[in-house]
Amino acid sequence: MEKIDKQPQVLVLVGPTAIGKTALSLLLARHFNCEIVSVDSMQVYRYMDIGTAKASAEERRVVPHHLIDVVDPDEDYDAARFVADAQRLIHEITMRDKMPLLTGGTGLYLKSLIEGIFPEAPADKNIRDQLKKRLENEGCDVLYEELLSCDCISAHKIHKNDSQRLLRALEVYHLTGIPWSSHLLQQKKQGPGGLCADILQIGLTCNREKLYQRINMRCEIMVESGLEKEVVGLLDMGFSPELKAMGAIGYRHMIGYLDGLYNKEEMLRLLARDTRHYAKRQYTWFNRNENIEWVDVKNQDVVPGMVEKWQRKG
Repeated sequence: MEKIDKQPQVLVLVGPTAIGKTALSLLLARHFNCEIVSVDSMQVYRYMDIGTAKASAEERRVVPHHLIDVVDPDEDYDAARFVADAQRLIHEITMRDKMPLLTGGTGLYLKSLIEGIFPEAPADKNIRDQLKKRLENEGCDVLYEELLSCDCISAHKIHKNDSQRLLRALEVYHLTGIPWSSHLLQQKKQGPGGLCADILQIGLTCNREKLYQRINMRCEIMVESGLEKEVVGLLDMGFSPELKAMGAIGYRHMIGYLDGLYNKEEMLRLLARDTRHYAKRQYTWFNRNENIEWVDVKNQDVVPGMVEKWQRKG
């Protein structure tokens, strides 16, 4: 890649679902000559448009958007892949003399990009399935004794009834021949990495009652806009309802309705309820980030001034 002489400036706009990030991101992108990089773990999937609230095709023609429609619903996409893609895009956008504008609601992706992500110890589904069968047939005690013999450091940190971590530790050892504790130690030695950039992080917020009204309206609009047709289309294309992507909010609710588990009114109620719960989790995640400057949506006209002031400092 070509070298950048100075640290790139990266603008970040986050907030809970339905808060109004798309409209503000488009305004900022036009005003500050930005290209938008989606920070959304669901918008990467093709054919999943309504339930993920993607920017419209017209909006994407006006402002370039990235990391939308990257993989099919049956493909894997995770934080590590996002970090690699986002780092590349930030470089490319900066080389075009434009500003990267990262916007979305997936807090893990943003944290991994800015602070760095440790490489995970490898995984193997076949080994995990074999260990699960052994757990069922032999019990926790036998597997815990095995972990004590091959990775006593992990064993002393894991309760023998914590089957998830017990299986993970044994999986890593059987796959690599190296104790899980050694993998974790190596991750710490490597350091966190992280994004080398001048970053302004802005978060949109509003009082919970108003947000929940926005969410309720968003859910109604999704259903009215053809969420059912979108989900039927995905199923007709052969995408299993058991896929991780199909278990996301909106999609699993519509699948439940199509399977006759509840009527449309109950589906909409559950969809809105679970979306509200998701928004609460998003707030919890973003509130851990002390670098976010929060702005109430009713005062969002101050945001361009904040960005201009930041740019001048840079």
